[in-house]
Amino acid sequence: MDLSYQRRLAAEILGVGESRIAFNMEQIDKVVNATTKDDIRRLIKDGIIYIELPRRNSRGRWKIFHEARKEGRHRGAGRRKGKAGARTDHKYKWVYRIRKIRAFLKWLRNNNIIDSRTYRILYRKAKGGTFDSLSSLKRYMKDHGLLPQNFK
Repeated sequence: MDLSYQRRLAAEILGVGESRIAFNMEQIDKVVNATTKDDIRRLIKDGIIYIELPRRNSRGRWKIFHEARKEGRHRGAGRRKGKAGARTDHKYKWVYRIRKIRAFLKWLRNNNIIDSRTYRILYRKAKGGTFDSLSSLKRYMKDHGLLPQNFK
């Protein structure tokens, strides 16, 4: 039996696609006899014609994969596309580094470990990119005798 007409009317009334319309197969004879929109509305009210849930992609596999990635899996060299700068921005790398160095220099100056003149010189060197990291700044200061011997 062809129910395409009833399906189309129900889709129009409910405002969904025809593929989402479903019929109660136990009372299919009532659906076959329905020829007007009012008949279809009555069947919808009685629950004989109803809307099926949309068929969507399952997220189950993605969730498992995502949890594994949180633990560091699937992040090896073979997975990576693009240069390192595409994955972590050089600017943000610089910002994190310079903030750490400047905070350390400020701490040294505020605790009277270095004077303001030395602070200014090291600050400018840091801005110029002399130090690759906080540890390279500490190494430079130890080599040039700017830190006390017992300083860690």
